[in-house]
Parts: sequence; structure tokens; C-alpha cells
Amino acid sequence: MSDSAALAARAVDVVPPGGLEEKLALGRPLRVKLGVDPTAPDIHLGHSVVLGKLREFQDAGHLAVLVIGDWTARVGDPSGRTSTRPMLSGEQIDANAATYREQAFRILDPERTEIRSNGEWFAGMGLEDVFRLAGRATVNQLLRRNDFAERMADDRPVSVLELLYPLMQAYDSVELRADVELGGTDQLFNLMLAREIQSAYGQAPQVVMTMPLLAGVDGERKMSKSLGNHIGVADPPEEQFGRTMSVPDAALAEWYRLLAPGEPPPGGRPAEDKRRLGRLVADRFHGSGAGERAEAHFNRVVRDRQAPEEVPEIAIAEGTVHLPALLADALGVPSRSEARRLIAGGGVTLDGERVTEIDLPSDALDGRVIRAGKRRFARLRAAGHGD
Repeated sequence: MSDSAALAARAVDVVPPGGLEEKLALGRPLRVKLGVDPTAPDIHLGHSVVLGKLREFQDAGHLAVLVIGDWTARVGDPSGRTSTRPMLSGEQIDANAATYREQAFRILDPERTEIRSNGEWFAGMGLEDVFRLAGRATVNQLLRRNDFAERMADDRPVSVLELLYPLMQAYDSVELRADVELGGTDQLFNLMLAREIQSAYGQAPQVVMTMPLLAGVDGERKMSKSLGNHIGVADPPEEQFGRTMSVPDAALAEWYRLLAPGEPPPGGRPAEDKRRLGRLVADRFHGSGAGERAEAHFNRVVRDRQAPEEVPEIAIAEGTVHLPALLADALGVPSRSEARRLIAGGGVTLDGERVTEIDLPSDALDGRVIRAGKRRFARLRAAGHGD
């Protein structure tokens, strides 16, 4: 397989045809750009597909240029959106960006990664510079985006700020002199616009490469934290393994293709295929042996319905304990209302006995193991009752 064919493996779009071969023929390390907006605090397996492709370029001797979109995140990527995104605060963005940097290096080689923030150039950009950039594209061009066109047809608003987003992402490529830009298939419009903007600024246009969007654990919609169908790269290995076991059988082939391209494909035994994939995912992000330990935990807790060998302790105050608050605040249940539903549905137990009340005295809880759902356990300790 040629270098270009290997680097283009599993890609959906490589534009223009033959462009990657021309870039490789330059005989120097290419600057391969990937932009990520820190709109949420964690990177998930969906992100790892394109980050993994970026690592393949690194392993072939090229430089990864990871752009943390601290300023584009203020606008919000409109790709695939049916409404305007809420604007995040600078504090939220900065906190998310710090997490992205740490988690990206679970996949990328830090020695061959240039990390930049687009605030480096946008923060100091004057109005004259904004006018110059805005003059490089037409409203007609921008409204050809499917999401904008659909919203306009339905008389749903498209903010002027959103129209700037593709231009801002494109201008990143100018500042970074990108040779290649990677993205998901939903980013094709933005990445193609960057080619035109680079040409307008007198640069050789980048090659565009898009990667498939990984379906979430529901097997239907693309993986997204906001949809709750994600697996985070920093999630505990037990959580990664357990969530992988819930992937629909029909999605397994694509998960193997995108997440474990060097591994044999599914063998037609879904339960065993999911276990193997769960081990591979846990090993990838937590080191060799993590998958085997996560599988043993799954067998004990989910299959055999026993408490884990190691159970964290949670301190509770003396008096009446409101269980929905405890589950939401200390055990990771998403909300108190969800905790109430979990209790009502028989999903909460104390030492294996179903809980039916939402308020219990601390003396009745002290020393007991509470279980919420399949994988959340804790031993409760009332104040003053510890060893």
C-alpha cells in the first residue's frame, strides 16, 4: 500500500483527487491540522476516530497541529444544528480547553504535536482585519450550507455570528499554513471553505480529509455527550467496558473498523465480539491489562450481580438522608429526578435489598452498600460511626 493510500484509509472524502500525493511529493513533513472547539469538558471515542488519523500522520513523520478553538467556541459550530448554540463563558471554555489538551495526548504523540489556540490571532484582530476576512466570502456561499439552508427555509433564525464561524475556522488554516486538514464528515463545508480562503491570502490550499462519524452506544445518532450516548476516553476502564457491552450488534462492524482498524473484524458472535472490543478500548486508554481487569469487574458486578471487590466509601451526615440528593451528588446519577425514577423502578438497592423510600435515617444506612443502576456502588458511613 502506498503512503497516500495508507494515510487515506477509512477516510470518506479526500479533496482534491491526487492532492495528498502532491503534498507528500514535497518531500518534507506536512503540517496536518485538526481543530477542536472545547464546548464540553471531555473527549469521547467519536473524537478519537479523527485524532487516531492524526496520530497516523504523526507516525508517518508529519507534524500534528492541534488547534484548540477557544475563540471559535465562543461562536459555536453551527454544523448539524437546527438552532443557534448558547454562548459559553470564557471560564467554561478555558476549563474545557485544559481538559482537551490532557486527554488528546492519550492518543497523540506530544513530541510531534504543535498545540495552538486560535485566540492567539483572533484576540488581537482589529475591525479592519475582520472586514478583510469577511470580504473573502459571500453570503450566498455561506448559505449553501445544508444546516443554514434548512433553517432559512423553515424561517428559523441564523445569527450573523454563526455566519462568521466557517470563516474563522478557515482563517485558522491561513495562520497555521496548513497542508492538510482533518475533520468529521459534518465539517466538509468548513474545510473546503478554508481552501478558498487560503488561496485568497496567497497560500497553497490545503488537502481536505474527512473521517466517518462514529455512532454512539445507541447505534443511531452520532456520538455526543449532550445525547448521553458517548464513552469518554478518560472514563474509568470499567465504565468503558460496560458501555461497550451495550453497543447494538448491528453497529459492531463499524466500531471495529473505526476504533480498532488493525484488529480482526467481528467474528459473528456479538457477545464475545463486544467483550473483545471492550478490552481493546480499555487497554488503549488505560494501558495493557486494563481491559482484562474491567471485564472481570463486569462479570462480577453485572453478570453475577455482586458488589465490586473495592467499593468507595461515602460519608453521610447524621439524621435523615434524602436518597435522590445522595445519588445525584455523590454517586454520579445525572439528576435528582433521574434518581427518583431509578428508585421507583427498583434500580437502587441496599445490601442487595430493593429500596422503596426516598428518605431514610442515617443509622439505617451506616455500613451498608448502596447500588444505583448496574455499576454505581458505595459503602455509606455515618458521621462518627467510622473505624
